Amino acid sequence: MTALARPTHDRMIGGVCAALARRFGTSATTMRVLFLLSCLLPGPQFLVYVALWILLPSEESAGSAW
Repeated sequence: MTALARPTHDRMIGGVCAALARRFGTSATTMRVLFLLSCLLPGPQFLVYVALWILLPSEESAGSAW
């Protein structure tokens, strides 16, 4: 598995779905569709997305830290 960092390319909004897709070995489109479908269910999905957007480092900053 790869490190969890938001990519600098293949982003739509914050790169969270692209980062999760890369981590779990699926396409970013699949992860985005799953996220949109999960928003139909009750729960804090949007808040989790925003929290991941804030907490996950960008590839630029994650690469320079190592």
